[in-house]
This record gives sequence, structure tokens and C-alpha cells, in this order.
Amino acid sequence: MIKHIVFWKITEGIDKAKTIAEIIKRLTALKGQIPGLIHIEAGADINGSPVAFDVALYSEFDSEEALAVYQDHPLHVDVKNYIGSVTSDRCVVDYSV
Repeated sequence: MIKHIVFWKITEGIDKAKTIAEIIKRLTALKGQIPGLIHIEAGADINGSPVAFDVALYSEFDSEEALAVYQDHPLHVDVKNYIGSVTSDRCVVDYSV
């Protein structure tokens, strides 16, 4: 199993709450839509620290191959393009368990 975790910071000047809600909605809509995607959840930061990111994604995949399929899947690409248009920074880690 592969775990895929991503954090984003919303671009300054954009309505943060509205944008985070839209990101979460779009990400969680991928549930059941992409082969090999076992679990997906997203949430807004409640820490409020200046070094905290604004929104997080946690997802699980059957395999590295399933993660690769997800990365190129048209539904994910649409979500990724939207997120890229409203965020200024991103961190990601993928690991095997």
C-alpha cells in the first residue's frame, strides 16, 4: 500500500475559506472514481500557525502503479489544475507500508 500526503498554502489575496472548501469538495469527489484509490480525505488546518499549511490531503493506493494511474487520470488532472491555480506552495510525501 502507498500513502500519499500533500499540503498546500492558499495564494495570498484569495478567499481562503471558500477556496479550501472547494479544494476539499473536489478532492473528496474523486472517491470511487479512480482505480486503485483506496481512501481519500482532505481537511483544513485548525492550527493557525504561520508555518502551517492551509489544507491537507491524505490518500491511500493499492500500489505505486495505482498512484501513477491516479496522477495521470483526467479527473485528478482537473482537480490538480484547479489547486495549482489557487495555491502558492505545496509539499508532498509518498511512502510504502
